[in-house]
Amino acid sequence: MASQPVIEAYFDEPTNTVSYLVSDPDTKQAMVIDPVLDYDHKGGTVDTRSVERILSDAKERGLTVEWALETHAHADHLSGAPYIKAKTGAKIGIGEHIKDVQRIFRPVFNATDLKTDGSDFDHLFADGEHFKVGNLDVEVLYTPGHTPADVSYRIGDAVFVGDTLFMPDYGTARADFPGGDAHKLYGSIQRLLALPAETRLFMCHDYKAPGRDTYAWETTVSEEREANVHVGKQVSEDQFVSMRQARDATLEAPRLLLPSIQVNIRAGKFPPAESNGVHYLLVPVKARREGVSLPD
Repeated sequence: MASQPVIEAYFDEPTNTVSYLVSDPDTKQAMVIDPVLDYDHKGGTVDTRSVERILSDAKERGLTVEWALETHAHADHLSGAPYIKAKTGAKIGIGEHIKDVQRIFRPVFNATDLKTDGSDFDHLFADGEHFKVGNLDVEVLYTPGHTPADVSYRIGDAVFVGDTLFMPDYGTARADFPGGDAHKLYGSIQRLLALPAETRLFMCHDYKAPGRDTYAWETTVSEEREANVHVGKQVSEDQFVSMRQARDATLEAPRLLLPSIQVNIRAGKFPPAESNGVHYLLVPVKARREGVSLPD
């Protein structure tokens, strides 16, 4: 019989991101899901204190980190996976449709160095694929919609859903990024909600829904079915898509969208250094209104 995972959550308030250290209590093998690199956008500086905290806890508990897993190419934080790999030898894994995301964004940033075959990652997971971390069986569920490449990781009675779902009182992820699709998001959510009612769901983000004073990131399939403000109580696909599209039209781009995408589609690596040895992140500039031209 497969082990049940030991789960420890780490909340990064600047990006509202939850990372997870998930381990097998029998073999002490572990994985980190959605690790955060501390990035100061104003100063253009990075730090590794968030991943160092996770790795310190893993060392203290005698854990061996085998994987740094991404649920998707995040648009709101930079990945700390390369630091984990450098320190532990862990492999970096993501869903195989990251290749679609790379193809979408390569021309946006004129990223001529970027390979679009996913080979910057150590492993690309297919839908339904299983792999072992110690005695833990990890099942990969393809859950697109927020982006074309989202996956969820099912480990025992727990599923790490990335940005597909939020806590019941907050709803669901946006679907307006390039390659996003509200219809596919609805299907992915229904796939998750078809799991056994007692299945625990672990979010990648929380923003404190109105009226809630504390952050939260763990719920159940049953609670989502009954109370999710966007998809609970038999909301139809057409109703959901209409709501999602109207809501997404009012949302601003995430603060770290441009730096995050450039780094995360490269498996957490920065674009190559220029001739002066400095790494740069690009900001594509376009006119807001038709008829406005940019000065050369």
